Order: sequence, then structure tokens, then C-alpha cells
Amino acid sequence: MSSIKSFSVELEAPPDAAFTCGEVVSGHVVLELRRETKVFSIKVQGRGVATVHWLENRGLNAVYNDYTSKLTYFRKRQYLIRDNGEATTLPAGRHEFPFSFQLPEETLVTSFEGKHGSIRYWVKVKLHRPWAPVRKTKKEFTVIEPIDINTPTFLAPQAGTKDKMARAWYRNFGQVSVTAKIDRKGYTPGEVIPVFAEFDNSTSRSIVPKAFITQTQTFIARGTMKQKRSVVATLCGDIVGARSRETWHGRAIKIPPVGPSILQCRIIKVEYMLKVCVDVPGTSKLCLELPLVIGTIPLHPFGSRTSSISSHYSLNLDWMRMAIPEQPEPPPDYSSVVTQEEAEQQNNAVSCQPAEDLSGILERPLMAFVQEFRFRPPPVYSEVDPNPQPVNMRPRCMTC
Repeated sequence: MSSIKSFSVELEAPPDAAFTCGEVVSGHVVLELRRETKVFSIKVQGRGVATVHWLENRGLNAVYNDYTSKLTYFRKRQYLIRDNGEATTLPAGRHEFPFSFQLPEETLVTSFEGKHGSIRYWVKVKLHRPWAPVRKTKKEFTVIEPIDINTPTFLAPQAGTKDKMARAWYRNFGQVSVTAKIDRKGYTPGEVIPVFAEFDNSTSRSIVPKAFITQTQTFIARGTMKQKRSVVATLCGDIVGARSRETWHGRAIKIPPVGPSILQCRIIKVEYMLKVCVDVPGTSKLCLELPLVIGTIPLHPFGSRTSSISSHYSLNLDWMRMAIPEQPEPPPDYSSVVTQEEAEQQNNAVSCQPAEDLSGILERPLMAFVQEFRFRPPPVYSEVDPNPQPVNMRPRCMTC
């Protein structure tokens, strides 16, 4: 029977705790012995690593190309019992060895688990004994990169217009146009995005407007990119008849508890997009894309919006009027969101186009610690009284 009853790492933090750059990770190594045991050394290692890996079959000879990339964010090492050439004798019973190390001050990327890569942080302990195999134990922890959406870049409104001629074979059915806008670029999980859109249907057929929030995971290795796309939220509008127009006055689409955007890692990226699309029977889809950034620090209730944003939309009170959230629907497949032409273009771009100069460098549950914030944006300030009193209703001076 082994002399070791148990060997584990315990962190001095709640199980759902998350760390950020510059913070201290502390805990202790627990070693329970059944009898007196000699130990050469106990070593603690703290590491943060981003890895990417996938295989591709090129050709008919079943030859697989291995695409692998690795990026180390930090490496710490600490000896709890140092090897000085002689073994240390530990009596039977429970032993606890405290440890502590500080995370680097520079930005650490958020923990992530994806199909072709991961960003992981852990504490690993190795126990060396005379004439015995090395015993190892490991404890992972979560790191969050703070993304504050209360910055001018993330508070800037996003808007766009796109149109398309609906065709089937050699016949034109008319033009369809989509105009959409949202009040800002940055949001946090749990928030509701009010979508303002106008759908102009000049065709002889009915169209169906929809909105989607998509997530794109990009993995980069050896100058090649591999992407995985999915739909995380959806909104379906009413049918727009032939030669008619439909307007969304703030139709609500809620952000589910997804992981934050990852934009600072050179080999793994997680990006989000709001797509406002139109289904035209007999022809391909028309999609307008508005970029999103999912952050970790929610919108401040007061004093966070810039004066330029407030003044630009102060006269349009419908801009901040939110509709009642609809019943949630299961998200569709990504292939139903993009057009066939866009899918072919994206596949060609991913497979043929080399990545930028990066040579220097969910199948499992997402490890990122995210809070479901429900702050709504504050009302728009206006110096013009929207409900002025009539002149004859104002109180008069008693002396007049």
C-alpha cells in the first residue's frame, strides 16, 4: 500500500472565483501520509498557456498535417521542500504547505475552452521521493481580462444600410433594403439590445426580417486560420408584405450568458456580431452586420455616456424605448444566417488566405467567469421639455 493517502492543491478562494492581472494566487498543498515517508522535494508551478491544435487531411494518401501553436503568458515556480541532496523525513499524518505567487501586471487573456484550442491557468505540484515515481497534482483557476464598456469606443453607436436586388434566374423581383442601428458597441451578458431597423420591401414577394447574435472563434497556427461560428441568440420579426415597409422601434434581443470577447490573444480570438437579415423567397439572404464587444464591466447607471452620444439622440425619444422582450427561441444553425455566397467567400478566405504576421508566436464548458448584468442604459437627457404646459394653464401673478 502506498504511503500517500491523499495529495491535492487547495486555493484560498471560492470555487467560482476569478483572478485578473496583478492579483495574488495563494493556497496550500495538502499531503496526507499513512506512515513516515522520506521526501526529496515538493515543487509548485503556476502557469498560463494558450494552445491551438487541429489536424487536416490533405490528399488521398491519408496524410495529416498537424497545426499546433502555443503561447505562454506566465510561468512561476516555488519550492515548498527544496532538494538539498538529502531526503526530508515527514511523519505520518496531515501536512499543509502554504504557497503564494503574484500574477503578472501585464494583461492576461480570459480563460477559454474551444474546439481547436484553449487558454488555461493552473497550479501544478510535483512530489519527488526516493525510489518512487513522481506524484503530481493540478488545480486550474479562472482568469478574466477586464473589458470596460464605459469607454468612448464601446459607447459609440453602430449603424449601417444594405440593399440587394432580388433575382430568380433571369427575372428581377425588385429591391430589398435594410437599415439598422444600435445605441452602442459594448454590452455585457444579460443585457438587452434594442434594435432599431427599417425594412423596405419593393419586391412582389413577402420577406421575413430576423436578427441574430453570432459568435466566431478563430484559431491560428502556422499562418493558417480555423474558425467555428455559432448563433447564440435570435429574434424573428413579422412578415413584411410585398411593396411595403416595416420598422422596428427598439425590438429587444437579449445577450445570453456567453463568455467575453477575446481580442488580445495572437492565436485565439472570440468575436461577436449582430446580424440583421432578411429572408427573400427564391433568392439568397440579405444580411447587415454590426460589430459587438461583450465586456465584463457593465454600463455605469449614471454619468457614463458621452455628451456627443446624448446630444446626437436627444431629440429621438424612440431610440431608447425598449420593447418587451419576446419569448426566447432556440438559436438556428449558423448556415441559416449567412448567405451561400458569404459562406463560400468566408471558407475560401479561411482556407486560402494566410493569416497576418503571427509566426512569432465549446466542446468543454466555458471556464470564463461572467456575471449576468441587467443594467439598462439611462434615459437620454434633453434640454427641451417634452411636455410643455400651455400658456393659458400657467399660474398668473396675483398682483396682475
